Amino acid sequence: MLVRFTERTQRAIYAWVFLGLLAYVALPWFFLQQGSLASAMTHLFGDPMVANGLTQAAIHGRTWLWTGVIGLLVAGFGAVLPAGRRQGFALVAGSLIGLLGLVASGYSIGAMGWNFPWMERLFGPVALGQYGIGWGGFVVLVSLVMLLGAGLARLGYFKRDVFVAAAVIGCAALLAMFVVLPVAKSLLAGFYDESANFSLQSLADRIFTERIWGLGCMAGSGHCGVAWNTLYLALLTAAGTTVLGTMIALMAERGSRRMGKPLNVLAMLPIITPPFVVGLGLILLFGRSGVANQFLEWAFGIPPTRWFYGVFGVWLAQLFAFTPIAFMIMRGVVQGISPSLEEAAQTLRANRLHTFMTVTLPLLKPGLANAFLVGFIESIADFGNPIILGGSYSVLSTEIFFAIVGSSLDQGMAAGLALILTAFALTVFFIQRKLLGSTSFTTVSGKGDAGVPMELPKVVRGICNWVALPWLAFTVVVYCFAFAGGFVKVWGRDYTFTFQHFKSAFDFQLGAAGVQWIGSAWNSLFNTIYLAGIAAPICAAIGLLIAWLLARTEFRGKAAFEFSALLTFAIPGTVLGVSYILAFNVPPVELTGTGLIIILCFVFRNLPVGVRAGTASFKQLDRSLDEASVMLRAGSLTTLRRVIFPLLKPALVAALVYSFVRSMTTVSAVIFLVTAEYDLATTYIIGRVGNGDYGVALAYCTVLIIFMSLTTFAIQKVVGERKLGRRRVGASRVAI
Repeated sequence: MLVRFTERTQRAIYAWVFLGLLAYVALPWFFLQQGSLASAMTHLFGDPMVANGLTQAAIHGRTWLWTGVIGLLVAGFGAVLPAGRRQGFALVAGSLIGLLGLVASGYSIGAMGWNFPWMERLFGPVALGQYGIGWGGFVVLVSLVMLLGAGLARLGYFKRDVFVAAAVIGCAALLAMFVVLPVAKSLLAGFYDESANFSLQSLADRIFTERIWGLGCMAGSGHCGVAWNTLYLALLTAAGTTVLGTMIALMAERGSRRMGKPLNVLAMLPIITPPFVVGLGLILLFGRSGVANQFLEWAFGIPPTRWFYGVFGVWLAQLFAFTPIAFMIMRGVVQGISPSLEEAAQTLRANRLHTFMTVTLPLLKPGLANAFLVGFIESIADFGNPIILGGSYSVLSTEIFFAIVGSSLDQGMAAGLALILTAFALTVFFIQRKLLGSTSFTTVSGKGDAGVPMELPKVVRGICNWVALPWLAFTVVVYCFAFAGGFVKVWGRDYTFTFQHFKSAFDFQLGAAGVQWIGSAWNSLFNTIYLAGIAAPICAAIGLLIAWLLARTEFRGKAAFEFSALLTFAIPGTVLGVSYILAFNVPPVELTGTGLIIILCFVFRNLPVGVRAGTASFKQLDRSLDEASVMLRAGSLTTLRRVIFPLLKPALVAALVYSFVRSMTTVSAVIFLVTAEYDLATTYIIGRVGNGDYGVALAYCTVLIIFMSLTTFAIQKVVGERKLGRRRVGASRVAI
């Protein structure tokens, strides 16, 4: 078995060395400023703009690119050595030579030469600068990262498992490049004063102010600071979404079978909706000119007011927006609870309520903690709901937005406020870890489990019915009002039924040349579907892989690795978008204005949900499943693909659905990244709302909701459900 594993990993090492060297010859090194990859392939050995890495180093004077070739050759020498520590030293040395040389030169040399004057004085001017990294450089860097992981495994790290080592190093490199680096570059601006000098005093002057930390509301003499407002709202939202999500999950999985599908549809509705639709529906209901205020004035003579705007309105909107996330997390956890444990408790004469409180509920702790954490971080990072419904109730995310786009244009203030958000998220993250500790929540093992899921106790079912069902009914009412706006001519003045708004946005004609998409919204819709469709499977795959690494492997820096994977939830979308512009606007990674930067933003913005959903599910899977697979001569990759992932279908569905629909509906994270070529659905809708064309905006939202509903249904059908070999309730009753 060991020989078989060694031969397999040796072939992988040879392949990565060969791929890296091939990329130096067969692909353009730099990012293509214009033209296609196919056209660039004809000039690989000539034009300095599109030449391959070997030509750039040997002919065009970019000698620093030789470091990658040297690193690959050293790693190639190591590859032919017998598997062991000598091979590991050679692989690590070669990969580090290549990585450090290419990364250091990439950040030191820009398009106009040296980026730092002292380096030009030390080394002299360079004949040619360099542009953003292209396909050739990307493949070489990936090869070197994989070889570094293989080398560390050969040295004895990661239990000598090459796949695990490569996965950890690869995911860490992705998180460092597309999460930590851009966020750090943005946040560091808070430590610089107006003269671009590093100053801790400058940061203190920005964040330790009355507006941020004031407690005037406690004394009844004014408003509390935005930091306390944010924390208070986040705690309310996290608690509310966790409770509602758990109740709906229990009703869907342990309640009436007939209610399962309707509950799933209603609970999923807010998550497949652009965020401003819920706000608009709530305004139509409770705003100054809303139905509720108009009724109170007509029936009781109470004049309309703006009572709805503030913390209550924002909290209510966030409950609509984030309860589905908690539901998706909790549903997979409820499905994974072993009925055999509940049956054992009832065999020992415990009634259903006692069994639920002492067996079922404690086993939900990982899901509850994860749902609370996600709800908290989503709340502090939310921008759309506070900006629409907040009124005079300010929170950190809106303050950051106004610091960036307002008249002050104070990027340092925005960075300081973002630091506070990160500190809040970090605190809750460590509290969650402390509470869960090392407690075991394993319920799915390698043994057969034909138990029948216990029905909910009457008291629990009654509470769920009286809380969750009115909430779901309220959801229907809000959406009915929001959707109605797309089918009337002018809301508030002319309620004549019409399809004109849909025709304006999505008109098409059939002619001799085929289908002509003449509606104004088609371009933005096609762009959004294309980019979100690419991002969703990448996001789900990386998220579940990271979850597996966190749940099944031990390595140094694991806590920092996990927090890096969750960091984008703690950063408001506007800050993340600006961070990407600052980090990827200049070489060595030059992506601004391309569709790739939007895809990367989608992937790493939505990554934490896949990680948390996967982590919660992994806590229920016994390690004996992994061990049994290894005993049957399967490697880590085979075990992951054939044993573990089939049991993670609820988490996979959650990651795929969430990443796709959030990519389709996100606003703040991409508002600064879109271009005329890559216009998106949400930015198109915001433009229509800004022009007062609410009918077209709501019509577009309706089309998006229908499309994403069909997509969600298709994802669930393609992925399927987890099969745990349990009897159905009906079959059990017949047997009895």
